[in-house]
Amino acid sequence: MQLPQSELALESTLPAHLYDRPFGGARVQPAKRLQVASLALLAALAASGLCSSARASAWELDPAATRIAFSVKNLSVAYVEGTFRLASGRVVLDDGDLSRSTIEAVIDAGSVDTDEPERDTHLRSADFLDVSRYPTIAFRSTRIEQADGGHWKVTGNLTLRGTTRPVVLDVQRSTAEGSRASAHASTTIERRDFGITYSGYAVGKQVAITIDAVGIEPPADAPPG
Repeated sequence: MQLPQSELALESTLPAHLYDRPFGGARVQPAKRLQVASLALLAALAASGLCSSARASAWELDPAATRIAFSVKNLSVAYVEGTFRLASGRVVLDDGDLSRSTIEAVIDAGSVDTDEPERDTHLRSADFLDVSRYPTIAFRSTRIEQADGGHWKVTGNLTLRGTTRPVVLDVQRSTAEGSRASAHASTTIERRDFGITYSGYAVGKQVAITIDAVGIEPPADAPPG
């Protein structure tokens, strides 16, 4: 796929070495990480909420234990990988009708990490996440459906860089033990849908996101959140 000349011109304004350094064994493309990171957060929320539907009405997502990762293939053969940090997340379950449950999550946009400080600074700029204007990335579910025994579809609104678009999370492999529950979720988004149009160094458009979410059930006597 050939990029527009206007976008190709943009890529020449930044040092190539910033986007050519390996991260996790692959080349890192800034725009991808940003999108992926956002999605990753969403999936995390869905994951922990679904896994514990039979046990409790409210679960808090654990920012320290939840992992949000993304991967994007550029126009050649390299893959880029990165992470974002979950700021907060909450799953409220309706034990009588799981489809009426809600999942909410907030990601720290400035936490994008590509293992390269100078590159990370650029990712936080107006070319990408524009964190000075949009410091967080948010997700709120609108519908939860059971696809089969251990497989769920979570539809919701993702707000990234001031733009809100619907996304669908595929949630599976949920487990619960005591007051903790975990699940694996995945999704793919189109970064340009959220206004991230920078195309330096042949940045790919599709961003694959995977989330390993961990939820914690508050004690019965804990005050409402």
